[in-house]
Amino acid sequence: MQAASRESYKVAAERLDAYVRGAEPSAVASTADELLSVADLLRREPRLRRALSDPARSGADRAGLLTGILGGKVGAGALDLLTALVSGRWSAPSELLDGTERLGVEALLSAADKAGDLGEVEDELFRFGQVVAGQSALSNALSDPIAPVAQRAELARELLAGKARPVTVRLVEVALGGFGGRSFVGALTRLVELAADRRDRQVAYVTVAAPLSDEEERRLGARLSEMYGREVSVKQTVDPEVLGGVSVRVGSDLYDGTVLRRLNETRNALAKR
Repeated sequence: MQAASRESYKVAAERLDAYVRGAEPSAVASTADELLSVADLLRREPRLRRALSDPARSGADRAGLLTGILGGKVGAGALDLLTALVSGRWSAPSELLDGTERLGVEALLSAADKAGDLGEVEDELFRFGQVVAGQSALSNALSDPIAPVAQRAELARELLAGKARPVTVRLVEVALGGFGGRSFVGALTRLVELAADRRDRQVAYVTVAAPLSDEEERRLGARLSEMYGREVSVKQTVDPEVLGGVSVRVGSDLYDGTVLRRLNETRNALAKR
């Protein structure tokens, strides 16, 4: 987002935090679903998107237009948050859409946090991503841009039935819709990171040839926390092809101490002789 859009989103996000403090988790989850439904509406209706972000109109005018369309169709909490969004200045209609979708996601994460489930939601999203990545047929089915999102969402719900919390399932549906213009896998990864960030944690993606023990994972997490000055959520992927050692990615930082990397370096060095 550009600066004006970021400032408008910040105002709405602060209003969301105030709303969450006084609401039950179920109410917050319901409001989140309404926000995401409005994001879907904006995605389908480019003219409405443009009208609600038109800089030639005053914030009050845009808020009035929104209320006229949604009044009585969404709850008071969602309408208040949406009014805060459209009253601000947006650099482009697409950024209003992104802001609405992001606010809905943050509301879902807040609902899980209030219910004490946010850590589990974070892990469930990551594990589902691992399952999908490990099965090419499933990955293709869920990532197929030609298949309707509703059809792919139904498949995801069947896979997650009884295995994940409702907030996790809803977030997977958001990822299938291409959250923030990302691919399905990219959207899932971003949602994991947003969940961790709401818990004031950094995500470390760790790749190993064999699973780390609980104690090894704890020590690694503690060391990374010292390095980054923040609690670290370790997400472990087992890939026998790395042969041994550990690869760790935190944000844009990559620490690759795998046997595979050393073999590749040796092979490249020999090729240059």
